[in-house]
Amino acid sequence: MTAPLRIAMVSEHASPLAVVGEVDAGGQNVHVAALATALGALGARVTVHTRADAEDLTPLVPFAPNVAVAHMDAGPRRRLPKDELYEHMGEFARGLAHAWAQDRPDIVHSHFWMSGEAALDAAEPLDLPVVHTFHALGAVKRRHQGGEDTSPPQRLAVERAVLARADHILATCTDEVRELGLLGAPAGRVSVVPCGVDLTRFWPEGPTEPTGGRPRVLVVGRLVPRKGVREVLAAVAALPGVELVVAGGPLRAGLSTDPEARALLVEAAELGIADRVVLRGQVSRDDLPALYRSADVVVCAPWYEPFGIVPLEAMGCGVPVVATGVGGMLDTVVDGVTGLLVPAQDPTALAASMRHLLGDPPRRRAMGAAGTRRARLYSWRRVAAATQRVYDDVVATQSLEEAAAR
Repeated sequence: MTAPLRIAMVSEHASPLAVVGEVDAGGQNVHVAALATALGALGARVTVHTRADAEDLTPLVPFAPNVAVAHMDAGPRRRLPKDELYEHMGEFARGLAHAWAQDRPDIVHSHFWMSGEAALDAAEPLDLPVVHTFHALGAVKRRHQGGEDTSPPQRLAVERAVLARADHILATCTDEVRELGLLGAPAGRVSVVPCGVDLTRFWPEGPTEPTGGRPRVLVVGRLVPRKGVREVLAAVAALPGVELVVAGGPLRAGLSTDPEARALLVEAAELGIADRVVLRGQVSRDDLPALYRSADVVVCAPWYEPFGIVPLEAMGCGVPVVATGVGGMLDTVVDGVTGLLVPAQDPTALAASMRHLLGDPPRRRAMGAAGTRRARLYSWRRVAAATQRVYDDVVATQSLEEAAAR
């Protein structure tokens, strides 16, 4: 009987235990948590190594069947913005090397550029194979944010080095493959394995949050400018009677002191739609499905998006999506079938697409049903199985190379 595959995941800032919606806690946290859980369900043994960001964290926390979270010391045991973590990655790498020397995994899967460098620095002396997922690329962020990009200056060089050193790269969408090619990625070392969606949670059947009877447009995500909430506000201003609900950011009690939330409320007031805009703050994963089901349309309008889990969650719940045609949404949202794609940073196009769907209930229902069918292709079980096939190939290739070298 074959022994279970032992997987060491590395996710320096995005812990599976974090509360999604807080600063620096978003899609990567969901991805790492769900992928680890699904791999564990397939029989693998998974340890997720993440930075200890609180004094009371224990070294190892059971997370799911066959899955544990290991807290590694790297800098002070308190929360730090992820852009301030790079200086602590040397300590993080040393901790990883010590852990793996004591308890050797079969393969390492790092997530995000800093984890990639730390994992490779720890794994290479131990001759451990490393698979890497970037989740976001610094070159793309710099292109869209320019001088407002707060990433450490080393990021672009480190990403190129990780690209050259890793045994295999998992891209989450076809657009990322193109971006990786521009950075010099060898085609034979890149595979597309998308993010997934929890279909036991995000599904049409289930409770629906009551509404006030007005057409409801929903946005789910962090309140940072690149997520395009301001563009959605401008679009809703052109749609009389439409309610906009924005879920994300801090807990509702903290919205009044959050700079991004305050800026959005000022914008809504200036547009004359303050009475039609509701900032819900952070919404728990348990409450999200009912909120999705209450929406007539879910809008995802980022300027750029490495993958984008929200469209899949909305489609899983049977709700049509209006999304900007960027990143992973070019793969997940089938234009004219499960939703509508529009150019980024174009409120006029957003308004036109929302107006079209809100005025055509039969088409909304048809798109919602099509979205639910499409979401099945992105179940975490399927994603985990595809990921494990890559692991198996990388481990087998290393074994063959070691045998040939003897």
